[in-house]
Amino acid sequence: MRMLGCVLLALLFAAPSLRAQTDVVIVSGLGGDQAHRDKFHQWAVSFIDAVQQKFDVPKERIVYLAERQATDPDRIDGKSTKENVERVLTDIALEAEPGDVVFILLIGHGSYQGEESRLSLPGPDMSARDFGVVLHGFTAQQVTLVNTASASGDFIKDLSGPNRTIITATKSPFERNETIFCQYFVEAFVQDVADVDKDERISVLEAFEYARQEVARYYEEEGRLLTEHAMLDDNGDGVGSAEPDPSETDGAMARRLFIAGGEVVAAADTSDPKLTALYEEQRGLQQTLAGLRTRKEEMDPAAYELELERLLLELARVSQTIRELEGGKVPR
Repeated sequence: MRMLGCVLLALLFAAPSLRAQTDVVIVSGLGGDQAHRDKFHQWAVSFIDAVQQKFDVPKERIVYLAERQATDPDRIDGKSTKENVERVLTDIALEAEPGDVVFILLIGHGSYQGEESRLSLPGPDMSARDFGVVLHGFTAQQVTLVNTASASGDFIKDLSGPNRTIITATKSPFERNETIFCQYFVEAFVQDVADVDKDERISVLEAFEYARQEVARYYEEEGRLLTEHAMLDDNGDGVGSAEPDPSETDGAMARRLFIAGGEVVAAADTSDPKLTALYEEQRGLQQTLAGLRTRKEEMDPAAYELELERLLLELARVSQTIRELEGGKVPR
């Protein structure tokens, strides 16, 4: 059993499972004026509509918190206070199963105070460290957090870790001008304009790349100095990449994350035949494991434990090989 426990621990940090339940949390912070509140709300509901209508994520697995619930009481689930954000994420963490996915989209203004990046909320703001505390509850889940606010760069340093994809609209907390990254990140999912590999799906990496390029194009067309440089980190080293390279820096995990069929799924890298075969083997082992668990009550306990250990060991081996081929790092 001790060996089995070690295998289970290893699996927590293996390549994410091919199918998983998904929770989507959208937090729209302080607008400062009605024009910004309306803009933030439009971005939020556009993303929610795409997630529900195009990707079949059930309404009950989507939470939308905003500055004023009265703005749209049918769509907004509560006020975006620090207390409510922490409560929602804590509740999800308590109910989440290993391998489940949490996708968090932060919209609004940011600041840098007391040597911390913060998201401006009604009442006390939330710092990157505040989010870090609540994200500790997700020990065996895949977490994607996208902070589209200004001064958001430090969220990578503070939140980076195993099984996490962290995206920020700025490269540092000192890029404090209002950002437009959110507009294009949402647009990537709403308008199907980011499908570079033409597989009829939008990965998190494709959405990031589309938004980054469109932001640069916008500033160039406006004749303005680029004041926001989006970053992505998904290898757990705490250092974001402006131009992720899945084979060298970041992007391997984000490239395989899709919102589809009510789930964010990690898809096989079809550009590498060896990886494709490994993902097929991983999926087969996961299906066999699921079947074994349904027969647990019918089996001799010792036989069940032996077969469970064998499958977990084999699944750990395959998952580890996948991570090594993709350049993933094993957490210490």
